[in-house]
Amino acid sequence: MRFVNARIFRWLLGLAPAAAVLGTVAAAHATIVERVVAVIGERPVLWTDLLHRAAPQRVQIRTQTNDANVISVQEQEMYKELLDRMIDERLEEQQADKSHINVAPEEIDRAIANVAAQAQAQQGRPVTAREVLEEVHRRGMTEQDFRDEIRRQVLEGKLMELRVRPRVRVTEQDARVSYQHFVQEFRDQQAVDVRIIVLRIPPGATLQQQQAKIDLADQIVKEARTGKDFCGLVRQYTDDTGTKATCGSHGPQAFAQLLPPIQQVVKTVKPGDVSDPLPMRAGADAVVVIAQPMGAANVPAYEQVKNEMMQKALFDGLERARKQWLQELRQNVYIDVRL
Repeated sequence: MRFVNARIFRWLLGLAPAAAVLGTVAAAHATIVERVVAVIGERPVLWTDLLHRAAPQRVQIRTQTNDANVISVQEQEMYKELLDRMIDERLEEQQADKSHINVAPEEIDRAIANVAAQAQAQQGRPVTAREVLEEVHRRGMTEQDFRDEIRRQVLEGKLMELRVRPRVRVTEQDARVSYQHFVQEFRDQQAVDVRIIVLRIPPGATLQQQQAKIDLADQIVKEARTGKDFCGLVRQYTDDTGTKATCGSHGPQAFAQLLPPIQQVVKTVKPGDVSDPLPMRAGADAVVVIAQPMGAANVPAYEQVKNEMMQKALFDGLERARKQWLQELRQNVYIDVRL
């Protein structure tokens, strides 16, 4: 059941503090006109059902912005996604009934305890099930609504074990593909520090002036590679006043946020070494940049994270198989979306 517990935990973390906007959501309920937003088989989904389920997400959207147009667009998209999920849940409930699968209150209690345990591991402090429920209430949900949500996810977990898990076989190749994705994500998200010297070539510079900057860049690289202090070279030569006092550094930045030429330097130049001069653009100016990567965390070798990659490959495979299974169920049931 670790798969479904992880989904519950991510779902809980996705909720936003809501006390400031709960009154707005409640006021909107006073003007509701009941209507059918979908029909699944012979069972309707009512607008009030959808609004009730959407309350935490509506709170989150209103917490993030006061722009009425943005709120309207985001809520409409959220309603569509939520209704689509509710249709899947109805289909899963039908399959659970056919297979005589149910969820006992004790199982819901254990799932809440697991959420608390995961929160405790993440926060590094004791977290009780009662605190989880209090946090849920603070974020705009009743305890019963939360227990209903967990029941749905536990039920889905059981169905996946019965109907979806047999479809998935994870191989070593699957794990290595997951590892490649992990490596890319790791590199994109990790913070790296790069020191730079910027030599600006202003618009309208003559060929002679441009060549003088390039020659100067070559000279600076030679000085740096023969042991001259890079920070001293920054103070002496850089045209980037914002980094003159910080040894050419803008501070640690996510790898994905670096300009492509600087990314290439980080990939190919050893920490502490100096790159060749890099012709680039900075706004209206042409520039020549000399970069010195300062290193970042090393990517773990595959063998070090093999078990985690096998689990990730299994998780990804289950999710793909689940979507395929649900699509097959939809083909055999009358569904009319009226949102």
